Amino acid sequence: MPNTRTAKKNIRKNKTRREHNDSQRKVLKDLIREVRKSTASSKKDEALKNLPIVYKKLDKAAKTNLIKKNKAARLKSRLTKAISKIK
Repeated sequence: MPNTRTAKKNIRKNKTRREHNDSQRKVLKDLIREVRKSTASSKKDEALKNLPIVYKKLDKAAKTNLIKKNKAARLKSRLTKAISKIK
């Protein structure tokens, strides 16, 4: 249990930030899942339409330390590679 006012405030801030981060992670995972699903069903135009949105979200997540920058680069690379394999 925190003793000082600042420790109590830090607990409140951490809770708010955790909720925000969790929601951002969920949005990111949903977008990636959507692109992967469209690549699996060979819908190249749909995947290409969503790819810039995913790139933007990944870059923002890496910038705000939600994920590491190399993970963002790896995910972008793998998604692009999967889309390019579609005939």
